Amino acid sequence: MDPVPALQGPLQQPLKSVLGPATAKVMAEHLGLHTVGDLLHHYPRRYEERGQLTHLADLPMDEHVTVVAMVADARLHTFASSRAPRGKGQRLEVTITDGSGRLQLVFFGNGVHKPHKELLPGTRAMFSGKVSVFNRRLQLAHPAYELLRGAEDDPGETPETWAGALIPIYPATAKLESWKIGKAIQTVLPTAQDAIDPLPPSLREGRGLVPLPEALLKIHRPHTKADVADARARLKWDEAFVLQVALARRRHADTLLPAVPRRPSPDGLLTAFDARLPFTLTEGQRKVSEEIFADLATEHPMHRLLQGEVGSGKTLVALRAMLAVVDAGGQAAMLAPTEVLAQQHHRSVVEMMGELAEGGMLGGAEHATKVVLLTGSTGAAARRQALLDLVTGEAGLVIGTHALIEDKVQFHDLGLVVVDEQHRFGVEQRDALRGKGKQPPHLLVMTATPIPRTVAMTVFGDLETSVLDQLPAGRSPIASHVVPAADKPHFLARAWERVREEVAGGHQAYVVCPRIGDEDDEGADPKKRKSPEDEAEKRPPLAVLDVAAQLAKGPLQGLRIEVLHGRMAPDDKDAVMRRFAAGETDVLVATTVIEVGVNVPNATAMVIMDADRFGVSQLHQLRGRVGRGSAAGLCLLVTEMPEAAPARQRLSAVAATLDGFELSRIDLEQRREGDVLGQAQSGARTSLRMLTVIEDEEIIAEARQEATAVVAADPELTGLPGLRTALDALLDEEREQYLEKG
Repeated sequence: MDPVPALQGPLQQPLKSVLGPATAKVMAEHLGLHTVGDLLHHYPRRYEERGQLTHLADLPMDEHVTVVAMVADARLHTFASSRAPRGKGQRLEVTITDGSGRLQLVFFGNGVHKPHKELLPGTRAMFSGKVSVFNRRLQLAHPAYELLRGAEDDPGETPETWAGALIPIYPATAKLESWKIGKAIQTVLPTAQDAIDPLPPSLREGRGLVPLPEALLKIHRPHTKADVADARARLKWDEAFVLQVALARRRHADTLLPAVPRRPSPDGLLTAFDARLPFTLTEGQRKVSEEIFADLATEHPMHRLLQGEVGSGKTLVALRAMLAVVDAGGQAAMLAPTEVLAQQHHRSVVEMMGELAEGGMLGGAEHATKVVLLTGSTGAAARRQALLDLVTGEAGLVIGTHALIEDKVQFHDLGLVVVDEQHRFGVEQRDALRGKGKQPPHLLVMTATPIPRTVAMTVFGDLETSVLDQLPAGRSPIASHVVPAADKPHFLARAWERVREEVAGGHQAYVVCPRIGDEDDEGADPKKRKSPEDEAEKRPPLAVLDVAAQLAKGPLQGLRIEVLHGRMAPDDKDAVMRRFAAGETDVLVATTVIEVGVNVPNATAMVIMDADRFGVSQLHQLRGRVGRGSAAGLCLLVTEMPEAAPARQRLSAVAATLDGFELSRIDLEQRREGDVLGQAQSGARTSLRMLTVIEDEEIIAEARQEATAVVAADPELTGLPGLRTALDALLDEEREQYLEKG
């Protein structure tokens, strides 16, 4: 895909040439704004109406806020102070009100003189600062403020227009208050007239959207709420459409790449494998397999995302695709994010295939092939043999970690790459593996993290999506409960009794902790603890090594307990997992290394310690490790958070539903979008300022249709210079490469 040439214009002007170097430096460092265009797209977070003010009663703690209010009272106190000149210090206390509540402002020392003169009762102003609590009352210490002129100061302004005007409140920082950003925007707003419209005129007129210059004017200087609504509707479309055009060009470029069609032979390896399966495929597995086989049969590389609930049988669907490619004379590689998972995939594939995995060996079946495992810890001799089997084509299937990407690894004819748990894998890694085929191989990406439809369209918009939402027969329901350890300690004691009961019934259990416990820097030296969250939490998260020791001496005394975490040597990890899978361990105390893919049908109970420290989708993933056999699963979410805390509400949501798609939606509503889109959002994806992927589902779906049509008609966008400019702004070089490799 050719990079889109930049069109230089007034909006590309650097801010330092317009606003002066000092302001421009703060904007660049703290807000990431470098050009006039960047500043024009720094939209207000909300608007204050001077007549109907922010509810002071609802102010968030410890956040930088901007409020518009009236001074109710101002008092200057003098107090004895050894540090002040002449032994007397001064403190100005100002009470402001907005009708809903009151807030105290405090100024000390030399900082009292100006506000003492200006903040007289009856004065209206915008105040900005960090909310704290003093003497059980909310206060702002030394807030910055900007007086608001009243109607009497401006003969052209009536009390009505003054009270009704909308004041934009911008995302700000301590270094740059909202009104200073507002003034800077006022300076550059005339250049909005030069903004080149990225939307094709037919699309804009057909949907009744205002032109871009008008939208920018209305978002920053609205007269009415209708102005804001018009501007938002227009700017959301810009974001959705430009991003979808980038993805549509990516998909279009992919359809032009050549690939070898891979069709399974009628009575080959796949047929022999299907005949061995002890169960029939679910309707969903059949349907998704057909979509994949149709893609594999084309002369362009498949790019498909396979989403499936935990335990919906994605691995089986992927394995059938891999066998189809081997049938057609090619090789297939499966890339796993961790060694534990690569080893487990290898074990389960070899078990499922039986003698079909013994190609070239005595006792191997007629259509058999070799299945090799390649990870960082594969020994030298086994590694040499594996590399030889791959380059000669002896091995049809290879399963491994990113060790597969190393330069030394050469394939005879790589036809399909399956990437498990896509969000753990860098795009560069996927690209390096794809580069090992003679022609681009087909690509299947699997994720067990359910993604709402619109997020899939936004984050994985360059992939076609298949969804497995049916659980195979024989899967058991999982009961989930929140255990409030601080409010009700006897609930935690009962949780350990439940674990003992499961073990007494011949089953096994997991105990999951957020931390390993041998870290040098955490917990041991309080000075070294970095994040304010840790300070606020008062204690470091519970650790595997500590919890395992306490359980062995206490509530689970006498049971066979082992630990598993990411810092163990690969062989030790594998040995622990093998013993657990073989039923030689009763309780496995682990970090989230068990989150993905670990399959022990006899494990029926899971206790997640400090469950509030995990994200919603992570909890859902973890919970999917139990209830994998015929016995019902039990998941206990232990937390010390109080009932009213948002973290507790998140846990209650997880306990209330097993539907991963529903949970991912809740997750998205509860957190900022950027967190959820996370790393997958690198580059272009972070450009969403106005669009919210949950609320604007319809716009995203329509924008995708429009974008696909525009790119099909004019892939190079020669007739749409404004769109090319917008794409260029979206896809700077790093992002361009990101999409290139997607």
